[in-house]
Amino acid sequence: MPSFVHTPLVLVAWLLTAGLSVLADDSGDTSAFNNVVLNAPPVPNPLPPTEFTLKLEQNSQNVPGLSIPQNGSFLGFSLEMSVVNQVVGSSPQILQVPFLNLMSIITERVGQVNVRVGGNTQDYAVYVDSLPGGQMVSKDTSSSTNPTETPTLYYTSDFVYLFANVSSLVNVKWYLGVPMNDTSHLRLQMAELGESILGDHLLGLQVGNEPDLYASHGHRPASYNPANYNEEFGIVVDAINSDQNIPIHGNLVAPSIIGTQKGWTAEEVWDTGFVDQYSSSLGALAVERYPDNNCANTYQNAGFGEGKSSQDVFPNYLNHTSGVHLVQDYLSSTAFAQQKGKPFVMMETNTASCGGFPGVSDSFGAALWAIDYALQMAYGNFSGAHLHIGGMDVSYNPFTPPMTNESTSRQWTIGPVYYSVVAVAETLGRSGKSQVVDLQANGGNIFTPGYAIYDNGNLDKVALLNYMTDPTGAASYITSVSIPGGSTPATVTVKYLLADSVAEKFNITWAGQTLGGQYESDGRFQGDESVVTVQCNQAAGTCPIRVPAPGFALVFLNNDALAASEPQTTATFSTTTFTAKGAHGSSPTFSASSGGSGSSTPGAKPTSGSGSAVETSGASDLLPATCITVFAVLVSTLGALRLL
Repeated sequence: MPSFVHTPLVLVAWLLTAGLSVLADDSGDTSAFNNVVLNAPPVPNPLPPTEFTLKLEQNSQNVPGLSIPQNGSFLGFSLEMSVVNQVVGSSPQILQVPFLNLMSIITERVGQVNVRVGGNTQDYAVYVDSLPGGQMVSKDTSSSTNPTETPTLYYTSDFVYLFANVSSLVNVKWYLGVPMNDTSHLRLQMAELGESILGDHLLGLQVGNEPDLYASHGHRPASYNPANYNEEFGIVVDAINSDQNIPIHGNLVAPSIIGTQKGWTAEEVWDTGFVDQYSSSLGALAVERYPDNNCANTYQNAGFGEGKSSQDVFPNYLNHTSGVHLVQDYLSSTAFAQQKGKPFVMMETNTASCGGFPGVSDSFGAALWAIDYALQMAYGNFSGAHLHIGGMDVSYNPFTPPMTNESTSRQWTIGPVYYSVVAVAETLGRSGKSQVVDLQANGGNIFTPGYAIYDNGNLDKVALLNYMTDPTGAASYITSVSIPGGSTPATVTVKYLLADSVAEKFNITWAGQTLGGQYESDGRFQGDESVVTVQCNQAAGTCPIRVPAPGFALVFLNNDALAASEPQTTATFSTTTFTAKGAHGSSPTFSASSGGSGSSTPGAKPTSGSGSAVETSGASDLLPATCITVFAVLVSTLGALRLL
């Protein structure tokens, strides 16, 4: 492995002098910052009942159909491999402060956050010992051959050291993508680096991305089928088992098929004997799925047919049916996975492939949809899911840094679906023993779904959604939560995810706190937390819960449930204090106990001293004193957020 060096510092200085950007933007497209605001659909006619009762059992033994035990880290993030240097950091020494803060929000609540690094670009990733100027990753767009214009991606070992250094500060666990597009010339360096550098922060190795589309993308014969895939997967398994630099086995993730009209069903893969044949090598079974695509608009004249209107598809995301139908396709597979003793993971998902729909994918409606979809997956016995992040030219990102040429004056933009991840984390909690059931609330009405959460066998929380938008308040509903035979508490507490409309893009709050508007976030919540206390009617045995139109309500039925949802530590990173000691000037209040200590990351390049706290001074063990001053000056000229 290369030694710890500081040539990126020289690169930053040269680029600033030359008036160039340190990072090349994905494109000139600004889909991630579009200003499309749609019209909220009218309220249904007739209006669903706005008062109804939910009768819940106190003990899980009396509840049929509960999910397998789930953890609050269920809903994580998927990073397209080609945008890591924009979102996570430009080198192991220079990390993005807002990214650390956003990850810390989740880990404070549930202990860890899961991030998958892969996507289309993982199959076209090539390891090299070094790149010009000390870069850790570089794209060759001239070699793009996919209909989706996927470039060849060159990377160095610093690419994985970057993840290790993040995990030494915040407890992020990683899935890494291993290419499978060419089994005649396997490239297993990502697996070698991942195992040697990340240690137990490596969750698994995803072998290949959407192999059922290899033929339609021109990378396999048109006759390529699940049996052919099974054989090729065996070539990868044999090579890994023979590679002394990949000592850990049993952590592969597959088949990661997309399963759309052009793809295969999961059952077609299972029928080849895939799982039994490679059981000792497989750590998890996985699929990828988007409910729709915007490919025709994104890649015109590429054979994707007629384009779709964002306004036309918007209502498809504003009801319970969407998540239910998506998950139904996999219920036989999740049962099969349990039978085989394997987790079943939605490795990549979001509102729509090919960049999403502007105005839909970045709306409050999408946030409600993502919560509902995630809880439906949890109820359907998935073991995890990852919302995809695709760079500057997509509209579905949970979070997006500013364009490079705007990084001195603008901060990050937080997408509505990031709030979904926080809400799901608090809904499922940190115990690892939460079980989910779809309540078929309000007579199964598709606009007012609800879920009950049982933790360690006892009723713990209720999660309620309202997909309707009605400024008059007439479509807000009140549900009376009743626990027959149970002890009705005097009060319950509620956290709300709120916006004025499902079409809202930025004015969104979770328990009264916001992550700001467009270009306004440093990755930390703003404002004071607001938790609503609801008086229960103990004589009637009910607790009335109001759910605004639109909105999401998370009801905590006891004080322990509320306490468990609150951040256990304070772990934020300042975006105005910079030194060379941390990866980029972190707050001295952040200690290793707040996230990953790094002790189990054997190959990590240092971003801080050996003490348990991340300090903001005394960096002479990493850089000469003269360099520290230069580093601080260079960072200040780039602005608080874009340390590149």
